[in-house]
Amino acid sequence: MSVTSDNLQGVRQRIRSAVEAAQRAPGSVTLIAVSKTFPASAVLDAMHADQQVFGENYVQEAVEKMAEVAAADVTPAIWHFIGPIQSNKTRTIAAHFDWVHGIDRLKIAERLSAQRAAERGDLRVLIEVNLDGEASKSGVVPEAVPAMARAIVALPRLRLSGLMAVPAARTDPAEQRAVFARLRELAEALRREDLPCEHLSMGMSADFEAAIAEGSTIVRVGSAIFGARRIHEEHGA
Repeated sequence: MSVTSDNLQGVRQRIRSAVEAAQRAPGSVTLIAVSKTFPASAVLDAMHADQQVFGENYVQEAVEKMAEVAAADVTPAIWHFIGPIQSNKTRTIAAHFDWVHGIDRLKIAERLSAQRAAERGDLRVLIEVNLDGEASKSGVVPEAVPAMARAIVALPRLRLSGLMAVPAARTDPAEQRAVFARLRELAEALRREDLPCEHLSMGMSADFEAAIAEGSTIVRVGSAIFGARRIHEEHGA
């Protein structure tokens, strides 16, 4: 077994334990292996360990990696774009990705909608919420989430699938849970308006147990699977 495979098994066990502790259904949490800055060979190692879902932040790197992975004799991967989105990258994202996690401006959603080819099927999107009001991070303020959700639902070729957040790092589990609970409460408010909010993308290598306890359905894990992140020279997404 490779180091990647061993690490995946460890992460999956952590997820199973957290799901059990939260008394949730087995299989209710999807693991995204965040492969940004790592080569296609790392993705293929993970795929040989039965990982199918991957997250990327850098558009050009991702597209090149997708081509290498597609050329291998493996089951097609599911690709999530999880970084900030620049307007000039929406066409490429719409053409190549299955999910987008970082919708923080209606303009971006409108461009993705217009540029998504019908034959690719609906692009599944999540609204990114800036829970801590951090100036250095993207995301809509919590109060703006319902209006953004209503606007996205009206766009063709997009499927609003939930909310996503990258809160400030916290080491205390109770504090981690408290901030994740705020995203869960926003999701519950959307559902009360009959707006779609099936998924909560929250939790990374250091805090996904707390996120799962508060209802996360998607966790984004990179370093715990692939090791220390490599330096990347592409700025933004």
